[in-house]
Amino acid sequence: MNVADLPALNAALNGAATFFLIAGYVFIRRRQIQAHRASMLAAVATSALFLMSYVIYHANAGSKPFVGTGPVRAVYFVILVTHIVLAAAIVPMVLMTLSRALRSRFDRHAAIARRTLPLWLYVSVTGVLIYVMLYKLY
Repeated sequence: MNVADLPALNAALNGAATFFLIAGYVFIRRRQIQAHRASMLAAVATSALFLMSYVIYHANAGSKPFVGTGPVRAVYFVILVTHIVLAAAIVPMVLMTLSRALRSRFDRHAAIARRTLPLWLYVSVTGVLIYVMLYKLY
C-alpha cells in the first residue's frame, strides 16, 4: 500500500464506522449492551485509524482540488464545509461520550450520545461522499 491508496482506505474506514455506529444504535435499542459496547468500540477504533490515515495522506500528498463544475460544485462545497466543521466538533464529543460510558456514567453517556451519534454518522457518511465526488465522479 502506498500514499495514493489512502483515500480509498479512508473511505472504507468511514464506511465501516458508519456500519458500526448503526449496529451499535440497533443493539442499544434492543438492550444488547455487550454488542452495543463492542460495536461502539469498533466505531471508535475505525475512526481513529481513519484519522491517522487521513493525516498521513494529507501530510504526504496535500489536498486534491474538486474539478466538478456547475451545481455539483456548490453541492460539493456545502458537503465539504459542513463535514469539516462537524469533524472538528465530533472528536471531543466522541471522547466525552466514550469517557462517560467507560466510567459507567450511563445517564450522562446517554444524554450526550443522543447528540453525538447523528453528528458522527453525518461526518462518516459525508466522508464517503466526499471521496466519491473527488476520486470517482471526475
